[in-house]
Amino acid sequence: MDPLGARSQFVAVQNLPTWDQSQGVQDEVDGENQLTEEDDQLTNQLNSLESPFPFRQDINSKIVLFNGDVALLNCTAIVNTSNETLTDKNPVSDSIHRYAGPELRDELLKLKGCRTGEAKMTEGFNLAARFIIHTVGPKYKAKYRTAAESSLYSCYRNVMQLAKEHAMASVGLCVVSTVKRAYPLEDATHIALRTVRRFLENHGENIEMVVFAVSDVEEPVYRKLMPLYYPCSKKEEKISLPLLPADIGNTEGEPVVPERQIRIAEKPGNLEESDLGLVGSHAFARMEGDVDKQRKLILQGQMSEAAQQKQHQRNYNRWLCRARAEDLSDIAALKALYQTGVDLCGRTVMVVVGRNIPVTIIDMEKALLYFIHVMDHITVKEYVMVYFHTLTGEHNHLDTDFLKKLSDIVDAKFKKNLRAFYFVHPTFRTKVSTWFFTTFSVSGLKEKVHHIENLQQLFTCILPEQIDIPPFVLEYDTRVSIQSFTTSVGKNQ
Repeated sequence: MDPLGARSQFVAVQNLPTWDQSQGVQDEVDGENQLTEEDDQLTNQLNSLESPFPFRQDINSKIVLFNGDVALLNCTAIVNTSNETLTDKNPVSDSIHRYAGPELRDELLKLKGCRTGEAKMTEGFNLAARFIIHTVGPKYKAKYRTAAESSLYSCYRNVMQLAKEHAMASVGLCVVSTVKRAYPLEDATHIALRTVRRFLENHGENIEMVVFAVSDVEEPVYRKLMPLYYPCSKKEEKISLPLLPADIGNTEGEPVVPERQIRIAEKPGNLEESDLGLVGSHAFARMEGDVDKQRKLILQGQMSEAAQQKQHQRNYNRWLCRARAEDLSDIAALKALYQTGVDLCGRTVMVVVGRNIPVTIIDMEKALLYFIHVMDHITVKEYVMVYFHTLTGEHNHLDTDFLKKLSDIVDAKFKKNLRAFYFVHPTFRTKVSTWFFTTFSVSGLKEKVHHIENLQQLFTCILPEQIDIPPFVLEYDTRVSIQSFTTSVGKNQ
């Protein structure tokens, strides 16, 4: 108990400014300035698209960003981040135990631990909060990024679900992903913000306030990303649309896992000969040739280099806005493009699986949109691509026209920050095609392409635990290696 007349150390959340109060006015001004600087055509393009996270003042009025100790909040419940035995030593947990008192430790022993992604509840004891919700965040490893994302989503989702089930008016959320668990802060923040946003949209009618309690290190990241999920005006909503990451989850905010989705074709590799005639009739082949028009003006000397760059950036931004707005789940389900670990130099590794691209039966324009959607945030820093050509058939080959369009449309950072392109299990034909394409179609790419005959060569650049390789690629590589060894032994005898 505090001495009579002394100021309480606990924080009355009712007096904290909500997100719409602290950000709304300034964002309205900033949004006006940013949009007036944009090209009219791009502005019209933005206005024609719908954001997956539209401006909702009713939701913003429930959100508080608080720089301080979550243990001091007088919410109905606060969140404690711990380990599977609920004995973790971290700043958040230590503070909660210090203010709650020794009874909390005795109560936690009765819970007999908590699994990663789950949430369990105890009394608040000496805290201002009535309850404490304990949850266990995942340990992050690049190779198992998808599993970590799903577990972290479950943490926030299960916390919010407990709050709903127990009719809690307010919840104080700490940052669940601790430093010891090595989860990248910005990636974790995206998951936290979008999961809470989706829960409030779908199930949060009785929850009055959610407080994100952050430290000095975490606050700048939260302030940067919150406008993406909680825009304070229609203008900010439009400005934020191109900045959303590739994966915004499903309608509940849960990460989309391609393996759990229904493929658009049972066996994309088994096509009749007549299907090959569909090449060139898909939507991509009917695209407007904005890039060609630009090239014509350039050749005629009617466009300066600066104007060319600006026009190219506008064109790319239009594609990026479309990619953010369209439903691309059918393309994602193919698992033809995904992020895995890092190479020996610490650069992000992106994988393309040729056999998983049924070019004759999918909308190639949507495939291009998906590529831009996934790659835009990856290409801001150095990265490498691994293309598995293993068992890729005629109907899976990306034609040179598509690749040329892709090269012309993407942002300059795609080419600048690509450090290596590993072409695994190439055939003689693909080696010739690649040489021709990199020599005459796309400049500056030839020296980055490396033909890899077997996985052992690849592992000299990327460790096995840092790359998710499809099973059929592993089987093929093993079979070919055995055949090669057998042939070599036969010749030597």
